[in-house]
Amino acid sequence: MSFGEVLVVGGTSDARAICQQLDAANVPYTVSVATPTGEALAGDIQGQVRCGRLDRAELAAWLRAHGTRWVIDASHPYAEAVSRNVVDACAQTGVLLSRYQRPEQLDALEHPLLHYVASIDEACALITGLGQRVLLTTGSKDLAKWREGLPDKTLLARVLPVAEVVQQCTDLGFGVGEIFAICAPFSAGFNAAFYRHCRADVVVTKASGAEGGYQQKVQPCLDAGIPCVVITRPAPLVRGEELLESLSAFAGRLARWQASASGK
Repeated sequence: MSFGEVLVVGGTSDARAICQQLDAANVPYTVSVATPTGEALAGDIQGQVRCGRLDRAELAAWLRAHGTRWVIDASHPYAEAVSRNVVDACAQTGVLLSRYQRPEQLDALEHPLLHYVASIDEACALITGLGQRVLLTTGSKDLAKWREGLPDKTLLARVLPVAEVVQQCTDLGFGVGEIFAICAPFSAGFNAAFYRHCRADVVVTKASGAEGGYQQKVQPCLDAGIPCVVITRPAPLVRGEELLESLSAFAGRLARWQASASGK
């Protein structure tokens, strides 16, 4: 078996956990990440790491060139474009596709100040009546959309401490006191202090699950009486038995794949 027969689409802590299970099972694989940050997150794994974005045609070509038999999409739950490219490339090449979807925690918290929305547009419409200082903990990718949707608000961006990300914030008009470049994970106590420090009137986050510190972000808001707006996840593009929603489910799928691959 070659490293190309199994491809993990990664860049997340989920992908790292998947890779660790593959390592334990002695299955060679390649993990594909988009950025050097994702490469660093992969850490000390036995598989090969390729770094750089692939569109659907490039991904399909990679799968053909390496004789890939199984793709495991462990990309971020909100990386819709990535997952769509993976689905299309696997359909085009006839490669088996499984999707690992980290568990949600939406049922764990309920509160009048906790608001669920399905999109940035819906969030902006809601936030208009909630407060002036809006803390965005949703990453850097959509900051331009937030700036366009909330032109009269003071936007605060909590982003990764990466030079190009900070430059992106600056280019979008975020001032020195509006950029907080810092790396997770964050405890609930840290977040509570952070919300006080930046004087947030509203906090915006995503349903990132335990791996993304969802409860640690939301509960301090509710405790402090701060409205929290949560953008819910897009529906997964893979359904049925190939949608794996826990690491134990992946372990079972891996065992079945190994049995099939060995002809048992």
